[in-house]
Amino acid sequence: MPASLSSSSMRLARLWGTVTEVAPGMVKVAGVSELAGVGNEIVIEKPGITVLGEILSVSGDSVTALLYSPCDAIRIGDAVQIEQEARVEPGDHWLGKIVNYRGEVAGEPARPPGNSAAKRRLYVPPLPAHARRGIGPRLTTGWMVTDTMLPICRGQRLGLFAGSGVGKSTFLGSLAGGLDAERVVIALIGERSREVNEFVRHILPADVLSKTVVVTATASESPGAKKRAAYCAMAAAEHFRDEGKSVLFLFDSLTRFAEAHRETALLAGETPALNAFPPSTVRVVAELAERTGPGTEGKGDITALYSVLVAGSDMEEPVADMIRGILDGHIILSREIADRGRYPAIDILRSVSRALPRAASDEENALIRDAKRMLSLYEELAPMIRANLYVPGKDPEPDRAVALFGALDRFAETGNRDGIDLAFETLRTILQSAPAPA
Repeated sequence: MPASLSSSSMRLARLWGTVTEVAPGMVKVAGVSELAGVGNEIVIEKPGITVLGEILSVSGDSVTALLYSPCDAIRIGDAVQIEQEARVEPGDHWLGKIVNYRGEVAGEPARPPGNSAAKRRLYVPPLPAHARRGIGPRLTTGWMVTDTMLPICRGQRLGLFAGSGVGKSTFLGSLAGGLDAERVVIALIGERSREVNEFVRHILPADVLSKTVVVTATASESPGAKKRAAYCAMAAAEHFRDEGKSVLFLFDSLTRFAEAHRETALLAGETPALNAFPPSTVRVVAELAERTGPGTEGKGDITALYSVLVAGSDMEEPVADMIRGILDGHIILSREIADRGRYPAIDILRSVSRALPRAASDEENALIRDAKRMLSLYEELAPMIRANLYVPGKDPEPDRAVALFGALDRFAETGNRDGIDLAFETLRTILQSAPAPA
Protein backbone atom coordinates (compact mmCIF):
# COMPACT_ATOMS: atom_id res chain seq x y z
CA MET A 1 0.00 0.00 0.00
CA PRO A 2 1.54 3.33 -0.98
CA ALA A 3 2.76 5.37 1.94
CA SER A 4 1.18 8.70 2.75
CA LEU A 5 3.32 11.81 2.95
CA SER A 6 5.13 12.22 6.23
CA SER A 7 6.72 15.56 5.44
CA SER A 8 5.51 19.02 4.56
CA SER A 9 3.36 19.13 1.42
CA MET A 10 4.98 22.44 0.52
CA ARG A 11 8.44 20.89 0.58
CA LEU A 12 7.29 17.98 -1.56
CA ALA A 13 5.52 20.26 -4.04
CA ARG A 14 8.89 21.84 -4.86
CA LEU A 15 10.87 18.59 -4.84
CA TRP A 16 12.86 17.98 -8.01
CA GLY A 17 15.14 15.16 -9.00
CA THR A 18 17.19 14.05 -12.01
CA VAL A 19 16.77 11.10 -14.35
CA THR A 20 19.74 8.73 -13.98
CA GLU A 21 18.44 5.67 -15.84
CA VAL A 22 15.80 5.01 -18.49
CA ALA A 23 14.31 1.59 -19.30
CA PRO A 24 11.13 0.53 -21.09
CA GLY A 25 8.27 1.69 -18.90
CA MET A 26 10.39 3.02 -16.04
CA VAL A 27 13.01 5.53 -14.95
CA LYS A 28 15.31 5.98 -11.97
CA VAL A 29 15.50 9.40 -10.35
CA ALA A 30 18.28 10.66 -8.07
CA GLY A 31 18.22 13.38 -5.46
CA VAL A 32 14.77 12.75 -3.98
CA SER A 33 15.09 9.63 -1.86
CA GLU A 34 14.89 11.38 1.50
CA LEU A 35 11.47 12.95 0.88
CA ALA A 36 9.75 10.87 -1.82
CA GLY A 37 7.52 7.93 -0.95
CA VAL A 38 6.04 4.94 -2.69
CA GLY A 39 2.89 6.04 -4.52
CA ASN A 40 4.02 9.64 -5.09
CA GLU A 41 3.53 10.77 -8.67
CA ILE A 42 6.24 12.11 -10.95
CA VAL A 43 6.03 14.58 -13.82
CA ILE A 44 8.64 15.02 -16.55
CA GLU A 45 7.90 18.02 -18.76
CA LYS A 46 9.67 18.59 -22.06
CA PRO A 47 8.76 20.78 -25.03
CA GLY A 48 5.49 19.45 -26.41
CA ILE A 49 5.28 16.44 -24.07
CA THR A 50 4.43 15.62 -20.46
CA VAL A 51 5.29 12.20 -19.07
CA LEU A 52 3.61 11.03 -15.88
CA GLY A 53 4.49 8.17 -13.59
CA GLU A 54 4.37 6.75 -10.08
CA ILE A 55 7.12 5.81 -7.65
CA LEU A 56 7.37 2.05 -7.15
CA SER A 57 10.35 1.79 -4.83
CA VAL A 58 12.79 3.99 -2.92
CA SER A 59 16.45 3.24 -2.21
CA GLY A 60 19.19 5.24 -0.57
CA ASP A 61 20.44 6.90 -3.76
CA SER A 62 17.45 6.86 -6.14
CA VAL A 63 13.79 6.04 -6.64
CA THR A 64 12.31 3.78 -9.32
CA ALA A 65 9.24 5.16 -11.06
CA LEU A 66 6.74 3.43 -13.34
CA LEU A 67 5.68 5.52 -16.33
CA TYR A 68 2.10 5.93 -17.51
CA SER A 69 3.09 7.10 -20.97
CA PRO A 70 5.90 6.39 -23.49
CA CYS A 71 9.45 7.23 -22.43
CA ASP A 72 11.01 7.75 -25.89
CA ALA A 73 11.71 11.44 -25.28
CA ILE A 74 13.24 11.06 -21.81
CA ARG A 75 16.99 11.55 -21.50
CA ILE A 76 19.56 11.19 -18.72
CA GLY A 77 19.66 14.43 -16.75
CA ASP A 78 16.04 15.45 -17.37
CA ALA A 79 14.38 17.21 -14.46
CA VAL A 80 11.68 15.29 -12.61
CA GLN A 81 9.10 16.85 -10.31
CA ILE A 82 7.81 14.73 -7.43
CA GLU A 83 4.20 15.42 -6.50
CA GLN A 84 1.86 14.23 -3.77
CA GLU A 85 0.27 10.83 -3.65
CA ALA A 86 -2.12 10.24 -6.54
CA ARG A 87 -5.58 11.77 -6.07
CA VAL A 88 -8.63 12.33 -8.24
CA GLU A 89 -11.79 14.39 -7.86
CA PRO A 90 -14.80 12.20 -8.72
CA GLY A 91 -18.31 13.58 -8.61
CA ASP A 92 -21.50 14.15 -10.53
CA HIS A 93 -19.52 15.94 -13.26
CA TRP A 94 -18.25 12.46 -14.26
CA LEU A 95 -21.74 11.04 -14.80
CA GLY A 96 -22.46 10.09 -18.39
CA LYS A 97 -18.79 10.52 -19.30
CA ILE A 98 -15.75 8.45 -20.20
CA VAL A 99 -12.87 9.18 -17.81
CA ASN A 100 -9.21 8.27 -18.30
CA TYR A 101 -6.69 7.03 -15.75
CA ARG A 102 -5.85 10.61 -14.71
CA GLY A 103 -9.47 11.40 -13.88
CA GLU A 104 -9.84 13.56 -17.00
CA VAL A 105 -13.11 13.49 -18.92
CA ALA A 106 -12.61 12.45 -22.53
CA GLY A 107 -13.19 15.27 -24.99
CA GLU A 108 -13.33 17.99 -22.34
CA PRO A 109 -10.64 20.42 -21.19
CA ALA A 110 -9.02 19.68 -17.86
CA ARG A 111 -10.87 21.14 -14.91
CA PRO A 112 -9.06 23.88 -12.99
CA PRO A 113 -7.59 22.76 -9.67
CA GLY A 114 -10.36 22.58 -7.10
CA ASN A 115 -10.45 22.24 -3.36
CA SER A 116 -7.82 19.65 -2.48
CA ALA A 117 -10.07 18.46 0.36
CA ALA A 118 -12.59 17.25 -2.24
CA LYS A 119 -10.02 15.00 -3.90
CA ARG A 120 -9.82 11.34 -3.00
CA ARG A 121 -6.70 9.28 -2.58
CA LEU A 122 -6.41 6.39 -5.01
CA TYR A 123 -4.84 4.02 -2.49
CA VAL A 124 -6.85 3.62 0.68
CA PRO A 125 -7.47 0.58 2.89
CA PRO A 126 -10.83 -1.21 2.80
CA LEU A 127 -13.47 -0.32 5.36
CA PRO A 128 -12.91 -2.14 8.68
CA ALA A 129 -14.79 -5.43 8.78
CA HIS A 130 -16.35 -4.82 12.20
CA ALA A 131 -17.92 -1.53 11.09
CA ARG A 132 -19.64 -2.83 7.96
CA ARG A 133 -23.25 -3.83 7.62
CA GLY A 134 -24.09 -7.29 6.33
CA ILE A 135 -25.04 -8.06 2.75
CA GLY A 136 -28.39 -6.49 1.93
CA PRO A 137 -31.54 -7.76 0.23
CA ARG A 138 -31.77 -9.42 -3.17
CA LEU A 139 -31.67 -7.14 -6.18
CA THR A 140 -33.71 -7.53 -9.32
CA THR A 141 -31.28 -8.24 -12.15
CA GLY A 142 -33.29 -8.31 -15.36
CA TRP A 143 -32.88 -12.11 -15.78
CA MET A 144 -34.97 -14.99 -14.44
CA VAL A 145 -31.92 -17.09 -13.59
CA THR A 146 -30.12 -14.44 -11.52
CA ASP A 147 -33.37 -13.46 -9.83
CA THR A 148 -33.75 -17.03 -8.56
CA MET A 149 -30.99 -19.65 -8.73
CA LEU A 150 -28.04 -17.22 -8.66
CA PRO A 151 -29.23 -14.21 -6.65
CA ILE A 152 -27.23 -11.00 -6.41
CA CYS A 153 -27.67 -9.10 -3.15
CA ARG A 154 -26.90 -5.50 -2.32
CA GLY A 155 -23.24 -5.25 -1.34
CA GLN A 156 -22.34 -8.67 -2.73
CA ARG A 157 -19.15 -9.21 -4.79
CA LEU A 158 -19.34 -11.70 -7.63
CA GLY A 159 -16.91 -12.89 -10.28
CA LEU A 160 -18.02 -13.32 -13.89
CA PHE A 161 -15.77 -16.01 -15.37
CA ALA A 162 -15.70 -16.32 -19.13
CA GLY A 163 -13.52 -16.92 -22.15
CA SER A 164 -13.49 -14.56 -25.10
CA GLY A 165 -16.53 -14.33 -27.34
CA VAL A 166 -19.15 -15.88 -25.06
CA GLY A 167 -21.17 -12.72 -24.34
CA LYS A 168 -19.41 -11.37 -21.25
CA SER A 169 -19.63 -7.68 -22.18
CA THR A 170 -23.23 -7.99 -23.35
CA PHE A 171 -24.22 -9.66 -20.07
CA LEU A 172 -22.43 -6.98 -18.02
CA GLY A 173 -24.23 -4.29 -20.01
CA SER A 174 -27.58 -5.94 -19.34
CA LEU A 175 -26.83 -6.06 -15.60
CA ALA A 176 -25.99 -2.35 -15.66
CA GLY A 177 -29.54 -1.76 -16.84
CA GLY A 178 -31.22 -4.51 -14.83
CA LEU A 179 -29.66 -4.23 -11.37
CA ASP A 180 -31.21 -1.65 -9.09
CA ALA A 181 -28.57 1.01 -8.35
CA GLU A 182 -28.47 4.79 -7.97
CA ARG A 183 -25.00 5.03 -9.49
CA VAL A 184 -23.09 2.75 -11.86
CA VAL A 185 -19.29 2.79 -12.16
CA ILE A 186 -17.75 0.75 -14.98
CA ALA A 187 -14.01 0.07 -15.20
CA LEU A 188 -12.87 -1.11 -18.64
CA ILE A 189 -9.27 -2.19 -18.11
CA GLY A 190 -7.16 -3.45 -21.00
CA GLU A 191 -10.01 -3.47 -23.53
CA ARG A 192 -9.56 -2.57 -27.19
CA SER A 193 -10.52 1.01 -28.08
CA ARG A 194 -13.23 -0.24 -30.42
CA GLU A 195 -14.75 -2.30 -27.62
CA VAL A 196 -14.87 0.71 -25.30
CA ASN A 197 -16.86 2.73 -27.84
CA GLU A 198 -19.10 -0.22 -28.66
CA PHE A 199 -19.83 -0.88 -24.99
CA VAL A 200 -20.76 2.73 -24.26
CA ARG A 201 -22.73 3.40 -27.46
CA HIS A 202 -24.43 0.08 -28.13
CA ILE A 203 -24.26 -2.33 -25.17
CA LEU A 204 -24.86 0.00 -22.22
CA PRO A 205 -28.58 0.91 -22.10
CA ALA A 206 -29.10 4.56 -23.06
CA ASP A 207 -31.26 5.30 -20.00
CA VAL A 208 -28.47 4.10 -17.68
CA LEU A 209 -25.71 6.32 -19.07
CA SER A 210 -26.90 9.42 -17.20
CA LYS A 211 -26.10 7.77 -13.85
CA THR A 212 -22.94 6.00 -15.03
CA VAL A 213 -19.22 6.73 -14.91
CA VAL A 214 -17.01 4.79 -17.35
CA VAL A 215 -13.28 4.73 -16.51
CA THR A 216 -11.00 3.27 -19.18
CA ALA A 217 -7.41 2.34 -19.91
CA THR A 218 -7.16 0.59 -23.24
CA ALA A 219 -4.99 -2.35 -24.25
CA SER A 220 -2.36 -0.08 -25.81
CA GLU A 221 -1.74 1.89 -22.60
CA SER A 222 0.99 1.10 -20.13
CA PRO A 223 0.48 -1.29 -17.20
CA GLY A 224 0.78 1.65 -14.84
CA ALA A 225 -2.07 3.45 -16.60
CA LYS A 226 -4.24 0.33 -16.39
CA LYS A 227 -3.66 -0.02 -12.66
CA ARG A 228 -4.27 3.66 -12.06
CA ALA A 229 -7.53 3.53 -14.05
CA ALA A 230 -8.71 0.67 -11.85
CA TYR A 231 -8.04 2.67 -8.69
CA CYS A 232 -9.59 5.77 -10.26
CA ALA A 233 -12.82 3.80 -10.88
CA MET A 234 -12.71 2.46 -7.32
CA ALA A 235 -12.32 6.00 -5.95
CA ALA A 236 -15.42 7.03 -7.91
CA ALA A 237 -17.44 4.11 -6.51
CA GLU A 238 -16.31 4.93 -2.97
CA HIS A 239 -17.20 8.60 -3.48
CA PHE A 240 -20.79 7.78 -4.40
CA ARG A 241 -21.00 5.17 -1.62
CA ASP A 242 -19.93 7.75 0.95
CA GLU A 243 -22.69 10.04 -0.34
CA GLY A 244 -25.14 7.32 0.72
CA LYS A 245 -25.81 5.98 -2.78
CA SER A 246 -26.26 2.36 -3.76
CA VAL A 247 -23.50 1.75 -6.32
CA LEU A 248 -23.12 -0.95 -8.95
CA PHE A 249 -19.43 -1.49 -9.78
CA LEU A 250 -18.69 -3.43 -12.98
CA PHE A 251 -15.00 -4.24 -13.45
CA ASP A 252 -13.85 -5.66 -16.80
CA SER A 253 -11.47 -7.29 -16.33
CA LEU A 254 -9.74 -8.32 -13.13
CA THR A 255 -7.43 -10.53 -15.17
CA ARG A 256 -6.04 -7.55 -17.10
CA PHE A 257 -5.56 -5.72 -13.79
CA ALA A 258 -3.61 -8.68 -12.38
CA GLU A 259 -1.49 -8.84 -15.52
CA ALA A 260 -0.75 -5.10 -15.25
CA HIS A 261 0.29 -5.61 -11.63
CA ARG A 262 2.54 -8.48 -12.69
CA GLU A 263 4.37 -6.18 -15.12
CA THR A 264 4.78 -3.39 -12.61
CA ALA A 265 5.86 -5.73 -9.80
CA LEU A 266 8.48 -7.36 -11.99
CA LEU A 267 9.79 -3.91 -12.99
CA ALA A 268 10.09 -3.12 -9.27
CA GLY A 269 12.22 -6.24 -8.80
CA GLU A 270 9.71 -8.61 -7.22
CA THR A 271 10.41 -12.30 -7.72
CA PRO A 272 8.04 -14.07 -10.14
CA ALA A 273 6.19 -17.17 -8.96
CA LEU A 274 3.43 -19.28 -10.55
CA ASN A 275 2.94 -18.30 -14.21
CA ALA A 276 5.25 -15.34 -13.48
CA PHE A 277 2.66 -13.75 -11.16
CA PRO A 278 4.55 -12.39 -8.14
CA PRO A 279 3.41 -13.31 -4.62
CA SER A 280 1.96 -9.83 -4.05
CA THR A 281 -0.71 -10.40 -6.73
CA VAL A 282 -3.09 -12.13 -4.31
CA ARG A 283 -2.79 -9.30 -1.80
CA VAL A 284 -3.27 -6.54 -4.39
CA VAL A 285 -6.31 -8.21 -5.95
CA ALA A 286 -7.82 -8.94 -2.53
CA GLU A 287 -7.31 -5.33 -1.40
CA LEU A 288 -9.06 -4.06 -4.52
CA ALA A 289 -12.00 -6.46 -4.09
CA GLU A 290 -12.32 -5.73 -0.36
CA ARG A 291 -12.84 -2.03 -1.06
CA THR A 292 -16.26 -2.94 -2.49
CA GLY A 293 -19.10 -4.51 -0.55
CA PRO A 294 -21.41 -3.29 2.22
CA GLY A 295 -20.79 0.15 3.65
CA THR A 296 -20.90 1.39 7.22
CA GLU A 297 -24.01 2.76 8.93
CA GLY A 298 -25.28 5.88 7.20
CA LYS A 299 -23.38 5.15 4.00
CA GLY A 300 -24.26 3.31 0.81
CA ASP A 301 -23.05 0.00 -0.57
CA ILE A 302 -20.98 -1.11 -3.55
CA THR A 303 -22.35 -4.18 -5.31
CA ALA A 304 -19.54 -5.45 -7.52
CA LEU A 305 -19.14 -7.77 -10.48
CA TYR A 306 -15.58 -8.51 -11.57
CA SER A 307 -15.06 -10.22 -14.91
CA VAL A 308 -12.29 -12.82 -15.10
CA LEU A 309 -10.89 -14.10 -18.40
CA VAL A 310 -10.38 -17.85 -18.38
CA ALA A 311 -8.36 -19.18 -21.30
CA GLY A 312 -9.81 -22.43 -22.57
CA SER A 313 -12.41 -22.37 -19.74
CA ASP A 314 -9.62 -23.35 -17.32
CA MET A 315 -10.99 -22.44 -13.90
CA GLU A 316 -7.77 -23.61 -12.27
CA GLU A 317 -5.48 -21.07 -13.95
CA PRO A 318 -3.76 -18.79 -11.38
CA VAL A 319 -5.89 -15.62 -11.56
CA ALA A 320 -9.22 -17.48 -11.72
CA ASP A 321 -8.24 -19.75 -8.86
CA MET A 322 -7.16 -16.94 -6.54
CA ILE A 323 -10.22 -14.81 -7.27
CA ARG A 324 -12.79 -17.51 -6.56
CA GLY A 325 -11.69 -17.58 -2.91
CA ILE A 326 -11.82 -13.81 -2.55
CA LEU A 327 -15.34 -13.06 -3.84
CA ASP A 328 -18.85 -13.90 -2.64
CA GLY A 329 -19.62 -16.22 -5.52
CA HIS A 330 -19.01 -16.66 -9.22
CA ILE A 331 -21.02 -16.87 -12.42
CA ILE A 332 -19.47 -18.97 -15.17
CA LEU A 333 -20.27 -18.36 -18.83
CA SER A 334 -19.80 -21.56 -20.83
CA ARG A 335 -18.55 -21.69 -24.40
CA GLU A 336 -20.44 -24.95 -24.96
CA ILE A 337 -23.71 -23.30 -23.93
CA ALA A 338 -22.96 -20.24 -26.07
CA ASP A 339 -22.18 -22.46 -29.06
CA ARG A 340 -25.68 -23.90 -28.97
CA GLY A 341 -27.15 -20.40 -29.00
CA ARG A 342 -28.33 -19.82 -25.44
CA TYR A 343 -27.52 -16.37 -24.00
CA PRO A 344 -26.58 -15.51 -21.36
CA ALA A 345 -24.51 -18.69 -21.49
CA ILE A 346 -24.56 -19.22 -17.71
CA ASP A 347 -23.48 -22.62 -16.51
CA ILE A 348 -25.90 -22.84 -13.59
CA LEU A 349 -24.42 -25.97 -12.03
CA ARG A 350 -20.87 -24.61 -11.92
CA SER A 351 -21.92 -21.14 -10.75
CA VAL A 352 -22.35 -20.24 -7.08
CA SER A 353 -23.94 -17.38 -5.18
CA ARG A 354 -22.78 -17.45 -1.59
CA ALA A 355 -25.81 -15.36 -0.66
CA LEU A 356 -27.76 -18.63 -0.65
CA PRO A 357 -29.49 -20.11 1.22
CA ARG A 358 -29.93 -17.06 3.44
CA ALA A 359 -31.10 -14.79 0.60
CA ALA A 360 -34.13 -16.97 -0.16
CA SER A 361 -37.06 -18.38 1.82
CA ASP A 362 -37.36 -22.07 2.62
CA GLU A 363 -39.87 -22.55 -0.20
CA GLU A 364 -37.67 -20.68 -2.67
CA ASN A 365 -34.61 -22.71 -1.65
CA ALA A 366 -36.60 -25.90 -2.20
CA LEU A 367 -37.45 -24.75 -5.75
CA ILE A 368 -33.81 -23.91 -6.44
CA ARG A 369 -32.62 -27.29 -5.18
CA ASP A 370 -35.23 -29.12 -7.25
CA ALA A 371 -34.31 -27.20 -10.42
CA LYS A 372 -30.58 -27.80 -9.94
CA ARG A 373 -31.16 -31.48 -9.24
CA MET A 374 -33.06 -31.83 -12.50
CA LEU A 375 -30.35 -30.00 -14.44
CA SER A 376 -27.63 -32.13 -12.85
CA LEU A 377 -29.47 -35.35 -13.62
CA TYR A 378 -30.04 -34.30 -17.22
CA GLU A 379 -26.33 -33.50 -17.57
CA GLU A 380 -25.53 -37.06 -16.48
CA LEU A 381 -28.02 -38.46 -19.00
CA ALA A 382 -27.00 -36.21 -21.91
CA PRO A 383 -24.30 -38.55 -23.34
CA MET A 384 -26.77 -41.44 -23.35
CA ILE A 385 -29.46 -39.29 -24.99
CA ARG A 386 -27.08 -38.13 -27.72
CA ALA A 387 -26.08 -41.77 -28.37
CA ASN A 388 -29.74 -42.90 -28.46
CA LEU A 389 -29.08 -45.20 -25.51
CA TYR A 390 -31.53 -43.64 -23.07
CA VAL A 391 -34.75 -45.66 -22.64
CA PRO A 392 -37.61 -43.71 -21.04
CA GLY A 393 -40.09 -45.29 -18.67
CA LYS A 394 -37.65 -47.20 -16.47
CA ASP A 395 -37.20 -44.56 -13.77
CA PRO A 396 -39.56 -41.59 -13.25
CA GLU A 397 -36.87 -39.25 -11.87
CA PRO A 398 -34.65 -39.30 -15.01
CA ASP A 399 -37.79 -39.07 -17.15
CA ARG A 400 -38.77 -35.93 -15.26
CA ALA A 401 -35.32 -34.41 -15.78
CA VAL A 402 -35.55 -35.05 -19.53
CA ALA A 403 -39.05 -33.58 -19.66
CA LEU A 404 -38.05 -30.42 -17.75
CA PHE A 405 -34.70 -29.66 -19.36
CA GLY A 406 -36.01 -27.66 -22.33
CA ALA A 407 -38.16 -25.41 -20.15
CA LEU A 408 -35.40 -24.90 -17.58
CA ASP A 409 -32.93 -24.07 -20.35
CA ARG A 410 -35.31 -21.47 -21.79
CA PHE A 411 -35.86 -20.12 -18.27
CA ALA A 412 -32.10 -19.44 -18.04
CA GLU A 413 -32.20 -17.17 -21.09
CA THR A 414 -35.42 -15.34 -20.25
CA GLY A 415 -35.36 -11.70 -19.28
CA ASN A 416 -37.43 -10.44 -16.37
CA ARG A 417 -38.67 -6.92 -15.75
CA ASP A 418 -41.48 -7.86 -13.36
CA GLY A 419 -39.62 -8.68 -10.18
CA ILE A 420 -38.26 -11.60 -8.18
CA ASP A 421 -41.64 -12.97 -7.10
CA LEU A 422 -42.68 -13.49 -10.72
CA ALA A 423 -39.37 -15.24 -11.48
CA PHE A 424 -39.97 -17.76 -8.67
CA GLU A 425 -43.59 -18.23 -9.73
CA THR A 426 -42.38 -19.00 -13.26
CA LEU A 427 -39.84 -21.49 -11.91
CA ARG A 428 -42.52 -23.14 -9.76
CA THR A 429 -44.84 -23.47 -12.75
CA ILE A 430 -42.08 -25.14 -14.80
CA LEU A 431 -41.25 -27.65 -12.07
CA GLN A 432 -44.90 -28.48 -11.48
CA SER A 433 -45.41 -29.17 -15.18
CA ALA A 434 -43.66 -32.49 -14.56
CA PRO A 435 -44.43 -33.34 -10.94
CA ALA A 436 -41.86 -35.18 -8.84
CA PRO A 437 -42.63 -38.87 -8.38
CA ALA A 438 -44.25 -39.76 -5.08
